[in-house]
Amino acid sequence: MIHEGKSNSILVSGESGAGKTETTKMLMRYLAYLGGRAATEGRTVEQQVLESNPVLEAFGNAKTVRNNNSSRFGKFVEIQFDKQGRISGAAVRTYLLERSRVCQISDPERNYHCFYLLCAAPQEEVEKYKLGNPKNFHYLNKSNCYELVGVSDAHEYLATRRAMDIVGISTQEQDAIFRVVAAILHIGNIEFAKGKEVDSSVLKDDKSKFHLDTAAELLMCDPGALTDALCKRVMVTPEEVIKRSLDPYSATISRDGLAKTIYSRLFDWLVDKINSSIGQDANSKCLIGVLDIYGFESFKSNSFEQFCINYTNEKLQQHFNQHVFKMEQEEYTKEQIDWSYIEFVDNQDVLDLIEKKPGGVIALLDEACMFPKSTHETFAQKLYQTFQKNKRFVKPKLSRTDFAISHYAGEVMYQSDQFLDKNKDYVVAEHQELLSASRCSFISGLFPPLPEETSKTSKFASIGARFKLQLTSLMETLNSTEPHYIRCVKPNNVLKPAIFENVNVMQQLRCGGVLEAIRISCAGYPTRRTFYEFLHRFGILAPDALEGNCEEKVACKRILEKKGLLGFQIGKTKVFLRAGQMAELDARRTEVLSVAAKIIQGKMRTHIMRKKFVSLRKASVCFQAVWRGTLACKLYDRMRKQSASVKIQKNQRRHQARRSYKLLNASVLVVQTALRAMAARNEFRYKKRSKAAVTIQARYRCHRAQSYHKKLKGAAIVAQCRWRGRIARKELKKLKMEARETGALKQAKDKLEKTVEELTWRVQLEKRMRTDLEEAKTQELSKLQSSMDALQAKLDETNAVLAKEREAAKKAIVEAPPVVKETEVLVQDTEKVASLEAEVDELKTSLQSEKQRADQLEKKHSEEAQANEEKQKKLEETEVKIRQFQDYLRRLEEKLSNVESENKVLRQQAVSMAPSKILSGRSKSNLQRNTESGHVSVSDSKITPVDSTIVASPKKEYDIDDKPQKSLNEKQQENQDLLIRCIAQHLGFAGNRPVAACIIYKCLLHWRSFEVERTSVFDRIIQTIGHAIETQDNNEVLAYWLSNASTLLLLLQRTLKASGSTGMAPQRRRSSSATLFGRMTQSFRGTPQGVNLALINGSMVSGVETLRQVEAKYPALLFKQQLTAYVEKIYGMIRDNLKKEISPLLGLCIQAPRTSRASLMKGSSRSNTNTAAQQALIAHWQGIVKSLGNFLNILKVNNVPPFLVRKVFTQIFSFINVQLFNSLLLRRECCSFSNGEYVKAGLAELEHWCYRATDEYAGSAWDELKHIRQAIGFLVIHQKPKKTLDEISHDLCPVLSIQQLYRISTMYWDDKYGTHSVSPEVISNMRVLMTEDSNNPVSNSFLLDDDSSIPFSVDDISKSMQQIDISDIEPPPLIRENSGFVFLLPPPE
Repeated sequence: MIHEGKSNSILVSGESGAGKTETTKMLMRYLAYLGGRAATEGRTVEQQVLESNPVLEAFGNAKTVRNNNSSRFGKFVEIQFDKQGRISGAAVRTYLLERSRVCQISDPERNYHCFYLLCAAPQEEVEKYKLGNPKNFHYLNKSNCYELVGVSDAHEYLATRRAMDIVGISTQEQDAIFRVVAAILHIGNIEFAKGKEVDSSVLKDDKSKFHLDTAAELLMCDPGALTDALCKRVMVTPEEVIKRSLDPYSATISRDGLAKTIYSRLFDWLVDKINSSIGQDANSKCLIGVLDIYGFESFKSNSFEQFCINYTNEKLQQHFNQHVFKMEQEEYTKEQIDWSYIEFVDNQDVLDLIEKKPGGVIALLDEACMFPKSTHETFAQKLYQTFQKNKRFVKPKLSRTDFAISHYAGEVMYQSDQFLDKNKDYVVAEHQELLSASRCSFISGLFPPLPEETSKTSKFASIGARFKLQLTSLMETLNSTEPHYIRCVKPNNVLKPAIFENVNVMQQLRCGGVLEAIRISCAGYPTRRTFYEFLHRFGILAPDALEGNCEEKVACKRILEKKGLLGFQIGKTKVFLRAGQMAELDARRTEVLSVAAKIIQGKMRTHIMRKKFVSLRKASVCFQAVWRGTLACKLYDRMRKQSASVKIQKNQRRHQARRSYKLLNASVLVVQTALRAMAARNEFRYKKRSKAAVTIQARYRCHRAQSYHKKLKGAAIVAQCRWRGRIARKELKKLKMEARETGALKQAKDKLEKTVEELTWRVQLEKRMRTDLEEAKTQELSKLQSSMDALQAKLDETNAVLAKEREAAKKAIVEAPPVVKETEVLVQDTEKVASLEAEVDELKTSLQSEKQRADQLEKKHSEEAQANEEKQKKLEETEVKIRQFQDYLRRLEEKLSNVESENKVLRQQAVSMAPSKILSGRSKSNLQRNTESGHVSVSDSKITPVDSTIVASPKKEYDIDDKPQKSLNEKQQENQDLLIRCIAQHLGFAGNRPVAACIIYKCLLHWRSFEVERTSVFDRIIQTIGHAIETQDNNEVLAYWLSNASTLLLLLQRTLKASGSTGMAPQRRRSSSATLFGRMTQSFRGTPQGVNLALINGSMVSGVETLRQVEAKYPALLFKQQLTAYVEKIYGMIRDNLKKEISPLLGLCIQAPRTSRASLMKGSSRSNTNTAAQQALIAHWQGIVKSLGNFLNILKVNNVPPFLVRKVFTQIFSFINVQLFNSLLLRRECCSFSNGEYVKAGLAELEHWCYRATDEYAGSAWDELKHIRQAIGFLVIHQKPKKTLDEISHDLCPVLSIQQLYRISTMYWDDKYGTHSVSPEVISNMRVLMTEDSNNPVSNSFLLDDDSSIPFSVDDISKSMQQIDISDIEPPPLIRENSGFVFLLPPPE
């Protein structure tokens, strides 16, 4: 533009969604950058031009099927430049805004962006305009699409506001604009219903009235006038003015027409405001126009808007054809070069079909709109008649109102239903008057009053005709500029990146004329230059061709021929080149310039570096000399100072060290003297105090032991007396009952007595054997000791004789005479010495032999001592086993006595007796029991001591207990009802004690319900528990009632005893109480009810109620059995619920997923990846661990006894073991190496859970997985062929049977390393063992069975649970204030 001085235009075209709008914005940013000014204060023209895009996009763009930001209007931006090429002004022209989109959209499209931006505005603005979610507005909820992927409407709203500020729209105008947008949304929610009069309409409901008032408030007009403008029409006749009411359908059409008119006027105002704010330069030299107009559109339903859009694209395509094809060939003719005519596709016939007068589609549409009675059907028939022979017009076979036109880009089917309404461009007079009278100047400015002549003469205005004129003006502007074309190609229809649909892209290139243009360019000469331009640019390629005074044409020809180019043409004024030849010439020119530049650069750089090097070398030599001298001086000075400082430091340090040593030596002597003196005094004082303390302790312990012995002796005598009396009475009663007993119990008793006698005989035999063994050992030791003493004496005698002989020899030598008989004496002495030496040697030999014998005896003695120690250990183990067996026998006796007593009670209740007899018997039994018990009443709150119990008056007891027990009165019935209502609630826990169980036990004990023959309170408690656990899936409720039921059962087990339970044989009693401890235990066991024997455990652990024992009647025993059944039932329900929860996960845990297994087989180089894969692998195992943890937390929260918790998880782990092991044996794909590693990782998770759960709750649950653990261990071991059958069956898998090992070995396959299973020899040995064991049906089954039995008894619960203190349990609020439950209140401290 600057060089040629001619205006230019850029035409951006393509399908809808191909990127025309984004391309236009990039072009405008590029032009603004090139033609922009330096940063100045205020808004520049280029900033306003750029920021006009977001404003127009917000109000003119919308989401369509093919594009998320489709321009629903045409836009031509004229950017004006001054002489210096700077932007001096701009103008925006718009074409054919799609007004119908305001009221009508289809799924999944959206309305214009501004509506959604306003709904996403800050909260204060939303409340100001009374807006909300877009789903609440009729104009927006016709489509289910409310948001765009990756786009925030709230951020876009703020960006639009900033763009309006930059463009020049004031804050008041912005508020007015968004007030109009909000009013349009509220107008859309106004609905109409039939009125009382014929063909009249009124507002449908209060919601419509609210939206109408809101719209009137935002538009600042009268609500009544707005209602009349929507529901009525004024008809002016020469005689009078008539007001006509509209039916609901017409009123709805009037409402939509008002909304479309307001939005169209608002958009036109925005365009005018942008143009006036930016400003146009009347003195501009030239301009660059950027055209961004709709792309070719073809939807399922195409209306008047698509017709106009495709008409525009036809005009632009014709302009492209004329510029590219026609002008190209005219250039060839003008230059008189040799070329052949190239044919191209012309779309002039389509344009004639649409715009030709008087027979075009637009002309026929305007003609139909002028006639009031015309419809879309008559319009369609007119088109069929007029264009039935036109090859571009197609009539469909199955529709009477549709028509199709074959455009350059393809055939499009149009629906003519709304062509007539959308082509009419007029404003309803009532709407014009309503909005002209608005109190808002902005809204009244959108609807200025019409001139009188315009209002009087209703001249018809057509949108089609107006659009045709705008398009003609646009074509004139484009023809006056140098056009440039940008073709945007849409790669796919799914709006996703990196996807190219080849057929779709080729169709767009073909329809857009790109392929045709390429074909013509390849056939012609796309590159042309004048002779001067060509020589000026490419003369350096052949300098010799420019020598002399030759013509420019000849010089150009020489250059081309010298470079070997073919196919070029030389015209009259220009050189014409084929495609690619210009690029080749430019490449050669660049190569020549590059070589020359490199030579120049090399020479210049050499000169510069040489000059720099000489100066640097000179400076460095001078600097080095000076610096070396300075360094030498500094080094000498530092060495001299260092030598002097070393001497000074040496002398100073020696002086300080000597001085400090002397001081320290003196101090140490003083400190040592003082410390040693103090230590001596402390030691003396400590020894003195220790001696005194030992004396005092000895005296005190003696006194305490003596006192304790006296007290214990007195208490034992009293307890034995009372207990023996009670046993005597019970023995008498038992002897009476034994006459009616059957022979089975006697046989059982005889059998137990025989067992006791046999065990007693065994114990006595063991004691005799032990005594004999000790006596034999003592005799043996004494014999060995006597032999050792004899040997030692003999050895001493031998040594003495030897010493005497040596002394005699020495004396003989000394006393021998001198020389007279020297030879004879010498011979005799020598013989004597020789004999003595021989005798000494013999003694040494005998001594050595005696030492060896002594060593052997000592060795034998040590062996005998070891054997005695082993026998001693065996004897102690035997005694321990005997004691355990005696305890077990004692427990069996107690159980047998309880069973006998319960059987007696049940048989007695089964005997049909007269009521009077029952009552008399009950009263007698009560009297007898109270007489024997030795205390006044159960409800007495004071504890009676032992001595007072002995001295208690029998007459007083008879006076109290002589009254027969009566049935419950009304007060007791009310108390029972209140108790049932109370325990039906969740009472929680006091510490770790369930409140409900403790309250029930204390009430039953206080009411003496265990001792009555007939009561209903037990049945009601059982029914309450049964109703509470009806919901089997609520584990919280089940755990709560399991805790309460087990605690109550424990209290009953330790309290209730059947009548006659102490009537055992005297022989058994005497045998079990043979020792002092047994007698004391029996005496304590038979202590009366009122005596507090908590001293047995060494401390006051609980009150009277926890230690009382009551002789229970039939209802109490039945209640205990029912409670036991409910404990087992609730336990089974909790266990089965946990099994149901983990069963689906177990099926996923036995085999690893294929993808995860493959990722684990890639090796250990990618540790992070493998770690993530392993975490994903054990997700199912972690699900099981999570379920176990949740169940454990539930049981802990509800204080379920740890014994029951251990039993639950033991059975659950047994269930996991059975399921996993059976699945492993039945599925070959599970018996692989990698799957073994997968299951091993899961088992490690379970082991970690058991560790975290601790042994208190997990117990031996981990041991229940022994089958699957050993099977998985066998799968993951290496070198299986080297393992023998003995190693496998005894070391690796001792629990697994031969059948199970055989099945695992034969099904095993290594999918990770490709190794083999065990050797064929081991397999054959397994087959032999299986054949030998084939007769055993149990061993032939290799699958495991799940044990669903109840793994505990009442005695197990009683032994495992600790004693419970219920004395300080606070009663619930429901019964705390009731006078009948005062006994539940804890005693004051």
